[in-house]
Amino acid sequence: MIAVADPVPAADAPPQDQGLGDIVVTATRRAESIQKVPISMQALSADTLEQRQVKGLTDVAALLPSVSFAGIGPGRNTVYFRGIVPAGGNYASVGYYIDDIPIFGTGTPDVHIYDIERVEALSGPQGTLFGAGSLAGTIRFITNKPKIGVFQFGYDTEANKYGDGAVGGQIESFVNVPVNDSIAIRAMGFYRHDGGYIDNKPNNGRFNDGSSSVLNLGDNNPATSYKLDNGAIAKDNYNPIYEYGGRVELLWQLAPGWDITPQVTAQRQIADGYFGYDPRVGDLQVHDFDGTRQDDKWYQAELAIHGHIGDFDVASSTGYFQRRTKLQNDYTYYTVTYDRFGAGYENYLQFFDKSGCTGAGATLRCSKLINPTQYFHADTKKRTLTQEVRVNSPKSWPFDVTVGGFYQYHKQENNTYYAIHGLDQIAGYTQAGGGDSNPAGFGIPVSQGGTLVPGTPAVKQDGFYISETNQYYHDEALFAEGHYNIIPTVKITGGIRYFWTSYRVLGFNGVSGSAANTVTSLYVPTGTRGCPTPLPAARLQCLNSNLAAADEVGRYSEHGETHKVAVNWQVDPTKMIYANYSTGFRPGGFNRPLRIRNIGVATVPPFKSETLTNYEIGAKTTWNNIFRFNAAIYLENWDNIQYGVVVSGAQGAGITGNAGKAQVKGVEYDADLRLGKFTISSSGAYNDGKLKGNFCNFAFSPSTLSISQLSSCTLGQNVAGSSPPTSQVAAADGTRLPRQPKFKGTTSIRYDRDVGSYHGYLQGAALYQTSATQDLNVADDALLGDTPGFVSFDFSGGLRKNSTTIELFIQNAFDRRGALTKNTFCSITFCSNSSRTFIIRPQFFGIRFGQRFN
Repeated sequence: MIAVADPVPAADAPPQDQGLGDIVVTATRRAESIQKVPISMQALSADTLEQRQVKGLTDVAALLPSVSFAGIGPGRNTVYFRGIVPAGGNYASVGYYIDDIPIFGTGTPDVHIYDIERVEALSGPQGTLFGAGSLAGTIRFITNKPKIGVFQFGYDTEANKYGDGAVGGQIESFVNVPVNDSIAIRAMGFYRHDGGYIDNKPNNGRFNDGSSSVLNLGDNNPATSYKLDNGAIAKDNYNPIYEYGGRVELLWQLAPGWDITPQVTAQRQIADGYFGYDPRVGDLQVHDFDGTRQDDKWYQAELAIHGHIGDFDVASSTGYFQRRTKLQNDYTYYTVTYDRFGAGYENYLQFFDKSGCTGAGATLRCSKLINPTQYFHADTKKRTLTQEVRVNSPKSWPFDVTVGGFYQYHKQENNTYYAIHGLDQIAGYTQAGGGDSNPAGFGIPVSQGGTLVPGTPAVKQDGFYISETNQYYHDEALFAEGHYNIIPTVKITGGIRYFWTSYRVLGFNGVSGSAANTVTSLYVPTGTRGCPTPLPAARLQCLNSNLAAADEVGRYSEHGETHKVAVNWQVDPTKMIYANYSTGFRPGGFNRPLRIRNIGVATVPPFKSETLTNYEIGAKTTWNNIFRFNAAIYLENWDNIQYGVVVSGAQGAGITGNAGKAQVKGVEYDADLRLGKFTISSSGAYNDGKLKGNFCNFAFSPSTLSISQLSSCTLGQNVAGSSPPTSQVAAADGTRLPRQPKFKGTTSIRYDRDVGSYHGYLQGAALYQTSATQDLNVADDALLGDTPGFVSFDFSGGLRKNSTTIELFIQNAFDRRGALTKNTFCSITFCSNSSRTFIIRPQFFGIRFGQRFN
């Protein structure tokens, strides 16, 4: 995107006396006008964020035409730029910053937007200044800083409601307190409650596709059937959000030219239910059979130091980020899907409570069948330490240069359980005669005798499939970026970044019985399975048959460099033309070995790092301070696309591979026109992203016990020996890249007018985008279906007198179902019939009241 400055006039002057405003940004690590920065970017000012009722990440993404996102709810979304949508890998493709500190990871927290100076969105690779997580772009939340010698206080309240949904509201407040002539403190706090709009309807004996809710558990025997009923948890508006948090910053002007700014931001968000719906059930309706809830707590501490050593400008940013998410998610449709395949798939989902067993040996019978449906629960802990130091050259030099160093350490503890309620109370058995007619290893077939294992079977946290891993990331870099005026109006910019990155993981993934390091698939639940939490330092205390290294550690490391070159011509003080070449990277990684059904363990090669090369030409122009038009055209070459693949025969387990090359051709624009009391703003992006060459599928080789990508592939041919048959070509040359609409834009018209001692405004805005595919694999995309294009309209109006403001707003006024993405409970091949559609916010209206005091 390009520049969007604040169109709102100052409170002490009539709007017709004001031209277009300007925004100072720090995208190049120097403070300068956004109109002077030779890259494509957008800055959303505090007033713009307030006018459009922006509360979090998804609202920000709606106003950024080059940005799309995928996910399944607050705190579980990932953003993308310009159609660069990786579907695998360990690193994000978009940098996500609060001030100068990055938030590591692919699933970003939903930062609450309040007391924010601006949001900066930098399109294209930002590898030189922002590193590995900024392959395709960077989003930065710039907070309001303390002000010395000024007292400020303000608050805002809001009551709102979804059209046919529930009532919600929020209260927010900030204060700026001058302590003395060198110290000031600024703090903000908020509480938010969203009422919810998705209904979990009673299933009334049916699943979403109209079929019976009776699970036959593989053998069509009434004694091994189970009827599912969600009546106990069915309710309307079952996806509310509860969110609270705050931020405290201190500014200490230690000496002339030296500022020390410690800051802590903390937030907790509890989101219940699903935020997508199933059209097969009804509008904004689902059938859920177990609870879904995410409790997301995080805080970020930053210590920023800025000063001068001689004529050199020095900045240091130290950050510590900690996040813990506790998640429970209904996983019933995974069970339902595999139950329908019958014998040979997941017949292990026949579970009997030991209290209902009688007899022994050949006469053993167990009659008390437990609910076999799965749910998913996880406890994830993240800790990140970041340090960056930058030095800027003296202003007296004939050129300016920024050099710096970066270090980041990230540890992530994953404790994930695909679980079944009551699994710790099932009857264990050993098969008579040593055979195994129940090869997946759980339960007692009613028709089969066995020997009941004495004692209480123990599985960890009801987990059938368990993942208990620790992941460790180290990133270091040295970077430099300089600018030199060839002639007074022509500047050349050059930048380079050398990086070193490493990654390792240790722990356990697999069916919990595998922790005993046995090769049999028969599971006898007689002892604690899985690993202790946290993982022990001595690795042999937790054997793991699913990682090949002797010490159960997988490792990956890489080093390299990214670079950029830009030339800009300042035609006159208000018009600039630029050309930009830049590169970005995203590190690769390794794949753990996979167990292939009835065969053994297969090795899987590592996946390569991604690279993105951007060629961009743009212009930033302002005309008579009433009309601004900025535009950029670009070509991006994307190599070694990281893509998640589910391999045939691997029991639904996935790997990350490389899908080859792709190319994105696009245009971005921004325009603002102020005509007296009217301000018209528009921005949009056209992105045409396609594969360059065939994406060859992955296949298992029985002769080598390995999984690898085909070296060449042909349309219409199947992989020899694959079951079920797998096409050689997952996606052919020219296949459209998923998730990104070809065109996305927004236009607003605002009318400002003074009425007596009041200043009033009316505003209307439209959001629009075209259709989007949902998966790179053509067969999977056809099963899932594309999201159609849509247009939605927002309206707002308000009055301000002195320090008091009151506003009315309505978003998605005509209650359109703007579909953004679709998601499934398991691989698309099997679960497309139970997919959920995630949409823009349905009709949402409310009233805001706020005051400011100086």
